[in-house]
Amino acid sequence: MNRPGDYRRGMDATRNGPAATGPPSLPRGPVDRTEILGLVQRAPTGVTTADVAAKTGLRPSTVRSHLDHLVDDGLLVKARANSGLPYRPAWRYRPAGPDPAPTIYRSLLAAVLQHLVTTGDDTRVGAVDVGLRWGRLLTGGHDPRAAVTEVLQALGFTPREMASGGADTEIHLFTCPYLELVRRHPDAMCGLHAGIIRGVRQRTGRADDSVRLEPFGAPGACVVRFREGGTR
Repeated sequence: MNRPGDYRRGMDATRNGPAATGPPSLPRGPVDRTEILGLVQRAPTGVTTADVAAKTGLRPSTVRSHLDHLVDDGLLVKARANSGLPYRPAWRYRPAGPDPAPTIYRSLLAAVLQHLVTTGDDTRVGAVDVGLRWGRLLTGGHDPRAAVTEVLQALGFTPREMASGGADTEIHLFTCPYLELVRRHPDAMCGLHAGIIRGVRQRTGRADDSVRLEPFGAPGACVVRFREGGTR
C-alpha cells in the first residue's frame, strides 16, 4: 500500500480539456493524485478516465494509472455497466464507502468470486451465470417488479423505484454493502448482481435479456433498468 505522501506526485498538464459538463475542472498546472481523488469525490455519478483526462489535461494512460492506484489503496471503487452490449463500457470510478454487509455473507461471496477468478474462464460471464441461478432461488413472488425490489432490499441495496420517463422500469440502489468486493472484483461483483436480478425475473415469468445494471448511473446510486414486457 502506498504511503500518504506518495500521492503528492507532481505532473505537468500538457493540454487543456474542453469546457464540458461533468466533474468540476481542476486548476491548470501541476496535478497530483490527491487532486484527482478530490475530483472523483466531487462527481456525484463518478468519473471515467476520459472525464479526468479532459479536466486535467493529463494523458489517459497517466490518469488511468493514478485512478487504479487509488483503487488499490482502497480509496476508490470502479465498475462498468452490465448492459449486454458487444463491447465493454468504460470503467467508472467513485469514492469507496463503508462496507456494512454481514461478515458471513461477504465471506461467502468472496469465496465464490475467488473461485470464478481462478477458473480461467470469463469471470464476468461466470458471475452472471451464478447470479442467474441464485436469483431463481431467492424469490417465490409472482409480481416481477415487486420481487426484484424485495430481493434487492434483502441484499441490502436500499432500492427505490424512480420515474424513468419511458418504457423501462428504473430502480435506484442508494447503498451498496459490498464495495470492498466491488473494489477487488468489479466485473464479477456487478455481473453477479445483474444475474441475480435476471434470475428473479425469470422465476416470476419474465424474460431476462432487458436487464441492465449501471454502476454509479445516477447521483449517489447505481441504476437497474428493465422492460416489463416479454414473458418466457
